[in-house]
Amino acid sequence: MSYINQDRFIDHCAVFGTYDLKESIYSTILGLHALQHRGQEASGVFYFQESGLFSFKKGIGKVSEVYAGFDHEKIENPRVTNGHNRYSTFGGSEEKNIQPLYAQINKDNISISHNGNITNAHYLKQNLLEDGCIFQSDMDTEVILHLIAKSKETNIIEKIQDALRKVEGAYSLIITYNDEIIAIRDPNGIRPLVLGKKDNGFVLSSETCGLDIINATFEREIDPGEILLINDKGIKSFSIANKVNKTFCIFEYIYFARPDSNFLNQNVYEARINIGKQLYLENKKNNSDIVIPVPDSGLASAIGYSEASGIPFQLGIIRNHYVGRSFIQPKQELRDLAVKMKHNVNLKLLQGKSITLIDDSIVRGTTSKKIVSLLKNAGVKKIHFKVASPAIIGSCYYGVDTPNEDNLIANIKNLEEIKDYLEVDTLQYLSLEGLYKAVNGNQGYCDACFTKKYPVPLIDQTLKKQQKEQIKLV
Repeated sequence: MSYINQDRFIDHCAVFGTYDLKESIYSTILGLHALQHRGQEASGVFYFQESGLFSFKKGIGKVSEVYAGFDHEKIENPRVTNGHNRYSTFGGSEEKNIQPLYAQINKDNISISHNGNITNAHYLKQNLLEDGCIFQSDMDTEVILHLIAKSKETNIIEKIQDALRKVEGAYSLIITYNDEIIAIRDPNGIRPLVLGKKDNGFVLSSETCGLDIINATFEREIDPGEILLINDKGIKSFSIANKVNKTFCIFEYIYFARPDSNFLNQNVYEARINIGKQLYLENKKNNSDIVIPVPDSGLASAIGYSEASGIPFQLGIIRNHYVGRSFIQPKQELRDLAVKMKHNVNLKLLQGKSITLIDDSIVRGTTSKKIVSLLKNAGVKKIHFKVASPAIIGSCYYGVDTPNEDNLIANIKNLEEIKDYLEVDTLQYLSLEGLYKAVNGNQGYCDACFTKKYPVPLIDQTLKKQQKEQIKLV
């Protein structure tokens, strides 16, 4: 699921779709551009035209690269579009795994885009393979497609309901079925999905920033456990199951979402400002000269901390936004300098200063340690490291690429040991209670990365552990 050198939680995917929208393909590409932060290694758009023709545009790379030279204006304006940005795991993207995935079911055309992770996908796939199903990709998304195709129910909604009642995990789905579009959110609502309106058409997006870029109006979030069907008869809502247990991913507020997006009636930027203020309120002892963020992830929380404490906010670290993940360090002695490709310090501002350094989270700790080293080499006198989230002790299995627990620093070291490892003067994490105070705390959230309390069964993970234990016994 994850690769050992990663030092940041990364959301796997973004979904975006339109129904009966003017310039629908261009609008979908713009929407995917706004959602680029959720997936940067591949992108795809499926479109179904009123004439019955359908096609794809897919490719490995960022949105600007994939759709460069794509002459969408020559295409008859499609009734529905289905778009997807992908972030792949270790090993890189492969063409076969780029979504949306497509199939024919009894001569009907179906495409599917997925943000999330099916926690019993391996178990279900093994059963489907034994039944003779042939898989064209490595994606858990294809498991859902096969379950829909195999369902004995009569219409597409009943087929989807039948399929998803077998599925565990986190999923926000956009499905096109001929000239209809369907939005689905798992019964826990872990991954986000919103509905917008523009003129007489409708828009579906992982975040509200995807609506903003095409001037669509936010209507509402897709409810946990909801199947929303949009066709020429209007909008109709169905349920996956009778029981819902709302556990929205709280890390969307901390890092995943764009600051200008809104979830659960709260603006993400405001939530991060509140987090910074709460961080100060939990420990007011601070005689720093300035507050600086680790850009860009700690920016809003650092502003909030500065406002609450009265300590001046400064940009002491400058981020280079033009460095990609693919940069190669050819020699071992150059690898430790790689952090300077992305971050550089403002020497004149920092020399001889006592600083409060704020970042959104610490995952493995390796990048934090390198940033601290840069600051010390710049002549910083004291470093008080403040973390705008609780300590991360659990991996995520709901559609986020994370290191395994053995590589999460807070899972293997205590606070004092982490402080010594980072070589900072003080270290403070935001409490879980403080995080809930800072965000819309009366909602249900998934906070498993901080508590290891997983709201959806980790069936595949449990089976893997059982298999390992059996091998040991043998």
